[in-house]
Amino acid sequence: MPQPYLLLTPGPLSTSDTVKAAMQVDLSTWDSDYLAITERIRSQLLTLAGVSAPDYSAVLLQGSGSYGVEAVLNTLLPKQSKDACLMVASNGAYGARIAEMADRLQINHVDLIVPETKPVTAALVTAFLDQHPEVTHFAMIHCETTTGILNPIETILPQVKDRGIITIVDAMSSFGGIPINLLDLKIDFLISSANKCIQGVPGFAFVMANCAILETCQGRSTSLSLDLYDQHMSFKMHPGKWRFTSPTHTVLAFDQA
Repeated sequence: MPQPYLLLTPGPLSTSDTVKAAMQVDLSTWDSDYLAITERIRSQLLTLAGVSAPDYSAVLLQGSGSYGVEAVLNTLLPKQSKDACLMVASNGAYGARIAEMADRLQINHVDLIVPETKPVTAALVTAFLDQHPEVTHFAMIHCETTTGILNPIETILPQVKDRGIITIVDAMSSFGGIPINLLDLKIDFLISSANKCIQGVPGFAFVMANCAILETCQGRSTSLSLDLYDQHMSFKMHPGKWRFTSPTHTVLAFDQA
């Protein structure tokens, strides 16, 4: 057993004794107690994001934050289609990862690449969009984990959304640590994970999703496990019920966190 030490990385990070203690309980994914805990988490996440049901849904998804990002891309965007184009604004490794996901998923995309020592700015984004009127979806990182640079989403996203573009934000290292109001910032999809600022343990990602958009995406995902629409509909039709086996101990830790 390794000796405990202090984690200063953005996640996994050090957890409290009460969060660790919460994992000492075994629950079935079908237990009414567990379903209620899942629903409580989903409700609290929406409140933290400044939104509410039925306009938005907090969709929990097994896996790391990158699983959540890939689920969003795979569910929202058609493959090999000229009718949709993703713009990725990137100034670090995690923006580059979104572009790599788009390549693997065969999603049409254009990339604004900014040096990793500089923030993405509204001026850069609007100039790039002026050159690419084909863009239908926009994705960027809020806090680029590799450098800690905080990109000014508050000045960027409202302008992007006003063009009728669907907005996607990877807020892995910021949500729960920095106030983010999805309505004010016109964010359609925000992704984070249990082991970041809320200080739970690794095991699941969560997506704050605009239901009006998500519910037009039935059958678009090419992955069964990463189908955000199906996961959302499972929670909607059977409150608290994940489609596949969920990380019960991680969920209990997150509820405590």
